[in-house]
Amino acid sequence: MFERFSSGYYLGRLYVEPYDGAEAAIQRTDHERLNEHVYTTGRGVERVDHPLVMKLDSTHFPVVADDGIPAGTLALPRQVVDSAALPDDRPVLLADANRAEELLRYAGYDIDSVSTQQDLSA
Repeated sequence: MFERFSSGYYLGRLYVEPYDGAEAAIQRTDHERLNEHVYTTGRGVERVDHPLVMKLDSTHFPVVADDGIPAGTLALPRQVVDSAALPDDRPVLLADANRAEELLRYAGYDIDSVSTQQDLSA
């Protein structure tokens, strides 16, 4: 689904659509699989519920898991996207672990909890 693109990102394609949720989301199984593949170290028991950080065009989004989202789909809150341009199959960047942690901390995200405090807009 995602392949290494640069020193800080993986590149993949997702069906991107607007939805009525408060934060960006992907299907729970996809979320856990990507989290495990990109963010875990393989040492000990590690959480796979931390938000992923994805970049669409020039905007970063913390992405949570949601059972109501179809597999292979990135659902973005209507208030942060141009709904006229969506839905569409789009290239999406996924930040690697180091870049994601940096972006989440910059946005005021508490790594030890699983809730965002503000949107990433870099």
